[in-house]
Amino acid sequence: MVVETAHGPEIGRVVNPVREMADDQLESPLKPVIRLATAEDIERRHKTCFAESQTLADCEELVAKLGLPMKCLAAEYNLDESHLTVFFSSEGRVDFRELVRELGRKLHVRVELRQVGPRDETKLLGGYGRCGRELCCASFLTDFAPVSIKMAKEQNLPLNPVKISGVCGRLLCCLGHEYEVYKELNEERARCCAAAAVVEPALQSIRPVSPEPADRISVAPITEADDQTPADGIKAEAAGVAHRRRRKRRR
Repeated sequence: MVVETAHGPEIGRVVNPVREMADDQLESPLKPVIRLATAEDIERRHKTCFAESQTLADCEELVAKLGLPMKCLAAEYNLDESHLTVFFSSEGRVDFRELVRELGRKLHVRVELRQVGPRDETKLLGGYGRCGRELCCASFLTDFAPVSIKMAKEQNLPLNPVKISGVCGRLLCCLGHEYEVYKELNEERARCCAAAAVVEPALQSIRPVSPEPADRISVAPITEADDQTPADGIKAEAAGVAHRRRRKRRR
């Protein structure tokens, strides 16, 4: 697709299906789509890519000649090669007015120099993360959301700068991908633990009581006094029974 941008017409690729969005969801006004890219547009873009690499080399030579403390990262032309944007990184502010004049005089185009930070530098150069996949910033991220050490603590990650930092030397952007999920789960777990802390002491104070059966017959227990009945008493009872039997026979 050939689209209109702030720097003139540029060629791009459709990566998401067409969808409708409300006006309040748009971060900036949408630029119009000019036309579908033709074979001639694609061929021109290929030639522009070669020109960009040559322009970047020329820019690096001028930077070394002028002794500027800056690192040239990438150069981008628009589709009709009327505007050139050079991205660079530097630790401080750089007076690059002389560099802009030299580039404009040599290339005969409008030149813009843009200083970027460590995250944008990594996005321009590209690479692969420790997960083995292409860097998020170079593949699908369009802007950089704030990332804090609180996100690593919420996910119970080791607070080792080497393990939670990306190629750019800043905190990993992927820390923010699952932060909200971990935050919600941790809050739910805290509520469950608080409820269990209130209920458990009450359960420990209750003693279980087994109910008595309704048809249970109570029997007096046998005591030692019953086991120690004197032998004379047993003999006298047996003699009384035998005397009653003899009386019945006589009758």
